[in-house]
Amino acid sequence: MKLSPLSFSSSRSSFSHDDGVELRPSPVAGGAMLPVFLNDLTRNGDSGSGSSWERELVEVTLELNGDDSIVVCGMSEAASVDSRSRSAGRLTRSLSTASSRIRQKLGRLLRSDSTKTTTSSIAGERDLERQTAETPIMSARDKRREDAVLQRSTSSAQRALKGLQFINKTTRGNSCDCDWDCDCDQMWKKVEKRFGSLSRDGLLAREDFGECVGMVDSKEFAVSVFDALARRRRQKLEKITKDELRDFWLQISDQSFDARLQIFFDMADSNEDGKITREEIKELLMLSASANKLAKLKEQAEEYASLIMEELDPEDLGYIELWQLETLLLQRDAYMNYSRPLSTTSVGMSTPRRSLIRPRHVVRKCRQKLQCLFLDNWRRSWVLLLWVIIMAILFVWKFLQYRDKAAFKVMGYCLTTAKGAAETLKLNMALVLLPVCRNTLTWLRSTRARAFVPFDDNINFHKIIACAIVIGILVHAGTHLACDFPRIINSSPEEFALIASSFNGAKPTFKDLMTGAEGITGISMVILITIAFTLASAHFRRNRVRLPAPLDRLTGFNAFWYTHHLLVVVYIMLIVHGTFLFFADKWYQKTTWMYISVPLVLYVAERSLRACRSNHYSVKILKVSMLPGEVLSLLMSKPPGFKYKSGQYIFLQCPKISRFEWHPFSITSAPGDEQLSVHIRTLGDWTEELQRVLTVGKDLSSCVIGRAKFSAYCNIDLAHRPKLLVDGPYGAPAQDYRSYDVLLLIGLGIGATPFISILKDLLNNSREEQTENEFSRSDISWNSHTSSYTTTTPTSTHGGKKKAVKAHFYWVTREPGSVEWFRGVMEEISDMDCRGQIELHNYLTSVYDEGDARSTLIKMVQALNHAKHGVDILSGTRVRTHFARPNWKEVFSSVARKHPNSTVGVFYCGIPTVAKELKKQAQEMSQRTTTRFEFHKEHF
Repeated sequence: MKLSPLSFSSSRSSFSHDDGVELRPSPVAGGAMLPVFLNDLTRNGDSGSGSSWERELVEVTLELNGDDSIVVCGMSEAASVDSRSRSAGRLTRSLSTASSRIRQKLGRLLRSDSTKTTTSSIAGERDLERQTAETPIMSARDKRREDAVLQRSTSSAQRALKGLQFINKTTRGNSCDCDWDCDCDQMWKKVEKRFGSLSRDGLLAREDFGECVGMVDSKEFAVSVFDALARRRRQKLEKITKDELRDFWLQISDQSFDARLQIFFDMADSNEDGKITREEIKELLMLSASANKLAKLKEQAEEYASLIMEELDPEDLGYIELWQLETLLLQRDAYMNYSRPLSTTSVGMSTPRRSLIRPRHVVRKCRQKLQCLFLDNWRRSWVLLLWVIIMAILFVWKFLQYRDKAAFKVMGYCLTTAKGAAETLKLNMALVLLPVCRNTLTWLRSTRARAFVPFDDNINFHKIIACAIVIGILVHAGTHLACDFPRIINSSPEEFALIASSFNGAKPTFKDLMTGAEGITGISMVILITIAFTLASAHFRRNRVRLPAPLDRLTGFNAFWYTHHLLVVVYIMLIVHGTFLFFADKWYQKTTWMYISVPLVLYVAERSLRACRSNHYSVKILKVSMLPGEVLSLLMSKPPGFKYKSGQYIFLQCPKISRFEWHPFSITSAPGDEQLSVHIRTLGDWTEELQRVLTVGKDLSSCVIGRAKFSAYCNIDLAHRPKLLVDGPYGAPAQDYRSYDVLLLIGLGIGATPFISILKDLLNNSREEQTENEFSRSDISWNSHTSSYTTTTPTSTHGGKKKAVKAHFYWVTREPGSVEWFRGVMEEISDMDCRGQIELHNYLTSVYDEGDARSTLIKMVQALNHAKHGVDILSGTRVRTHFARPNWKEVFSSVARKHPNSTVGVFYCGIPTVAKELKKQAQEMSQRTTTRFEFHKEHF
């Protein structure tokens, strides 16, 4: 227990209290008043003035500071058999009573000592004046120190153990799942191995320390840690041995929070005086900002250092101590709670777990799992099952049909297998067009068909059908080439006579079969489909395959787009191929055209509609903004009659770049906005060319794009604007967001765009409701004054209204400047969303985890600034920014506890790997809780 320091002319002393505070001072110089105080305190304890004291041994430590003030550093139970046998409660009461008496007695002696020293020399008077002036300040600071010690609860200590970690998952990796001791040994082996490769003559350079211990991306921060550990040895080291590295490693990997806190304090305390000044805090802030790649924070280090000093040093002494830094770290959550919980995920964590279901029986658990799987996949299942059944029926039907033909006696089951596969090919070549008829699908989404048809999976179904086509081609063409053709060529005259009519009476050679209309069209289709299928794969389409020039043009979206249009030639050849069939003489036996005619006409009509509509929907570019992270923001005029829903997307074409390429982009404006807006990330060749076309000839010297100056962005007013054509809108999963009472919107990087429109729409609806409510109240007031004899019943403002939707928006981004993309929306939500309808959660993955020592000081500054000014230091808005990646399990658990017995629509736009994790969490939480999660992923 620490007590407040009191001015007292004495040296450092240690004493014990036995039998009612019997104190034995150590023989020290200059302690003239201390024995008097101790003896007097002992007599008071023995006199039994209203309190009965047990005989207990207490050890108290006093410390004499440099300004001649005494600090009661601690009080603890001494090593005594009798005292160890006492109960903890009696010892606590004794310590409290003893500490109270010590403080009272020191205060009386201090006042007595001050009176005596007034008659001393002039120098003594000046010292007394200085001491008297500082006493209130020191007493106030040490009172806060005492309170901080008392407030260091067990829960705070437990949270602190997770903070200030120099060695964590970013430095040790994720491969070790064992306990800490085993993990630490394994980590040291890796460090030892790196020492062998980095050391020269058995010595590790100071600059290589970070790479050796795992702080590869934070070498400046690691050098500061190195210097702090070296100062502990009273040395200034440039190189260390393996044994010294082992000692350093043990210190930074220590599981004690106090040990890690001391290292962190020593990093700032460069002059080793036990105090941290504003300049030293500024230097440590700049190190942390550099380690986390926060250039703007680095520029504002002076401002935030002053903020810390203002909070921790209200007495304006010009320095802070270790306990104050500890207080700021332990009370970080308290600072966070001062501001509105707009983006605090912990708000929902404290709600009771009433929605959790824990089935006890194995059978019941399996039943719930199967039930959730059925509810998640029943629409996909029946569509796929129906498709498979139809293919099987067609295959069997054609198989049995050709088994009864004379050709079966020549070619056997090779013929029936090839013809059965051909029939499934006709079906699939027709069906593969339907999922890409976007206008038809957009219309069907607005009908009741969306209740039992999974239109969100149209691209996945398109890919599945394409895979079935490839399998059908392999079976059909392979069986013909490897089995049917050789049997025809090698058939006996008697066998060939059975099929001679199909070949005009002449037995063909292999060359004849390959160069005929059937052979040429068949081989050509195989080649074209192989090219289109290969370049449509994810590795080629996303430029994951690296090819040398000029073959590198075969990768990327352009190659995928152009080669996919080769399928126009494939369909023409398919009709020709189906017309010149062997063993089919009647026109109704040649069924290829019957399969593909309707889908082909529908697809051609769709493309014609796109061409006509795009000319009608020529838009005028009103504003172009270059935002940080290579993002292009386009504000365009809304074409006449153009109507859309939040969550939908459009296709854009720039004729100046290409008259054939159309690219999809989510609409970021709300349906009620007067303009149309999109945000484009310049990643591919077309988007880069669009950026060049829109910014060519413009002075971009004042426009800084990137991480360093994310607060400044460029607005480009084009004198000669290029023409842009718009096609759409097209349906997307997010457009059905009003089917749910609760939304969980998750966007990665630029994947937040489809949800920005939803947030704007919710905000506009909320603003309209507020306006209507105000009008309704004024109308009621007016009617109450003008109609005293007539009872007026106001129209319900809820009748016919859209139901209120609760939205949780999680945005995970890598660039600190990304917040500039949608900063205006976030500020509007912060100001207008008084009902808490929308919760915003920003996550910045470029910053280390909140428990990492490299981000600890940044988190402290963030908490302080948010508590004092209500503004986040990273986003510049009221929306608080979290560090590293979200814990999706905690996110789903929080939403489930907030909304029991509800159906939550989970909408995601981002990379597929995260989609798998989110889908898994949605399924698990649907099984474990009373909240049902329905997962949807955006596909373009």
